[in-house]
Amino acid sequence: MNSVVSRLIQSRQSLSQFHAIAASRSGRYLSTDSYQVDEPFKVEEAETVNVPPPPTDKLLVLGGNGFVGSHILREALERGVVVSSLSRSGRSSLHDSWANNITWHQGNLLSPDSWKEAFNGVTSVISCVGGFGSNSYMYKINGTANINAIRVAAEKGVKRFVYISAADFGVVNYVLQGYYEGKRAAETELLTKFPYGGVILRPGFIYGTRTVGSMKVPLGIVGSPLEMVLQHAKPLNQLPFVGPLFTPPVNVTAVAKVAVRAATDPVFPPGLIDAHGILRYSQQRSR
Repeated sequence: MNSVVSRLIQSRQSLSQFHAIAASRSGRYLSTDSYQVDEPFKVEEAETVNVPPPPTDKLLVLGGNGFVGSHILREALERGVVVSSLSRSGRSSLHDSWANNITWHQGNLLSPDSWKEAFNGVTSVISCVGGFGSNSYMYKINGTANINAIRVAAEKGVKRFVYISAADFGVVNYVLQGYYEGKRAAETELLTKFPYGGVILRPGFIYGTRTVGSMKVPLGIVGSPLEMVLQHAKPLNQLPFVGPLFTPPVNVTAVAKVAVRAATDPVFPPGLIDAHGILRYSQQRSR
């Protein structure tokens, strides 16, 4: 009797092994449960997801009516950026056709309630605001006005902020104390509020064709030859007292090109860029 039972058990085990071999050859695999069989792993086709295009850059230029600001506006338009300008006078007196493609805002940066709405929806800002006068006036225009703009930009979620500052000129810094103290105060605020998206340009003399009323003044007559000579004289900048006077002049077109690139290129490095750096970046191909 025992021998009969043993043969039945062996027959059943052999049958189970046969099913296991057959199952494995047919592409199925046994699960840990002897009564269940797992189906082969199937790779489902990836679903196509409609990813929205990246948001359009919206650039606000502070002081867009000025010499540097107007060139920045034009450069931004040529790069396909949506551009607006904020200044005390509002719309520019320029009669060039491209000026019609700019959204013009009027406001005084020393009175924040008059211009905060101009920052709505803005992704980047370039400030060209500055001026001369008494020391107290120069500090307000170059320092306080820009600090107010930097703080509002940070509150509004602006990603990048470019500030057109000025190179050091040694003794000149003491003569224009309010001017340079204001510039440096604005720089400090910018690097604090925008450690990863703040760019400071420090050009020296900026030359180009400046419009004064109905006249066009060609500042390049002096600036262009000096730039060619001094751009290769960087070691002279280290000379005591007179070194800063060897800072090369920079074409306004180069300043505008680098400013717009710094404001719209997310991988553009933050920090300070001197006149030599502006010349170098302006000669590179932008993205």
